Formats: sequence, structure tokens, C-alpha cells
Amino acid sequence: MGFYYDFEDADGFATGAIGRPGERTFYVQIRGEGRTISVKCEKQQVAALSEYLRNMLADMPDVSGSTDSSTATLQSPVEQDFVLGSVGLGVDRSNMRMVVQLEEMILVDEDDDDVFDLLDESDEDDDTTTVVRVLLTPSQARAFCDTADLFMTAGREECKWCGSPKDPTGHACPRFN
Repeated sequence: MGFYYDFEDADGFATGAIGRPGERTFYVQIRGEGRTISVKCEKQQVAALSEYLRNMLADMPDVSGSTDSSTATLQSPVEQDFVLGSVGLGVDRSNMRMVVQLEEMILVDEDDDDVFDLLDESDEDDDTTTVVRVLLTPSQARAFCDTADLFMTAGREECKWCGSPKDPTGHACPRFN
């Protein structure tokens, strides 16, 4: 059976990476109500989430409040609760909040059978996915996007000919092959 976490008034919605460039592990972290949930994800997932949140912010009325970047920074220790699968986004216009829903990745085998169902045939109706739903203020969303931008540009240098990231040990550019 999975878990459902609902953060109506989150203290923090953060992103960050742990490790050296090229070997970093990215996380999204939600803090509030005495709980901390850390979700392992891909760099591209953080970039896409940031891009969509920025687009949503552009469609909302400008309520220029101060942006507190400390709410968008990972707090240690970072302990992975699950791996990110799908992401849902929405707007609660009546409360001027953005809704972000993060769902756990479901592992499937070649026959598209849920691996967890194969491990436990006795309980086929139980949902094994963990879901986190968080309501963000525009200020929290803006701080998340700004922090995500910093981590996206802090990676490895890109090759000026092919655009692929360079390894510190060297780069075999396909354009010179």
C-alpha cells in the first residue's frame, strides 16, 4: 500500500543536487507540518517542473512578495523517500496557490505488469504508489524556479560544437569523428 501526503501549508518546496557534476543526484524536497519528504528525480524533471511553474506564474496576477530562497534549498539529511514518476500541476485560483502533485515511479516488467503486484499477488487492489500533493504560494514557486535555474547551470560545461556535456577526463566530440 502506498502513502498519500498532503501539504496544504508547506514550509519549503526545494530542489538541489548531491554529488559532483556528471554524477549528481537531483531531489525535490517538501517540508511542512513536521514532515520532510525527499523525492529523487532526474535533472530534466526539475528543469521541466521549473519551466511549467514559471509559465503558471506568468498567468497569475502579480502579487510581488519577497522571495525567500531558503525555503527552496535542500535541508540535510536528504533521505530518499521515493523516485519521481509523474508530475501533475494545477492552480487553485480561489486561494492563489499552485498545486503540485508528485507520484512515485511504478516499475513494470516486459508484460506491463506492475512489479509490486507480481511480488504480492494476494492484494491486487492495493495501490502501491506514494503521492505527494503540495499547495505553493507564488513566492515559493518563484524561489523553487530560481534555485532550479542555479542547479541547471551549475553542471558540466557544454561542448561548443555538439552541445553535449564535457567530462572532466575529456570529451570525444562526435562532430570530430
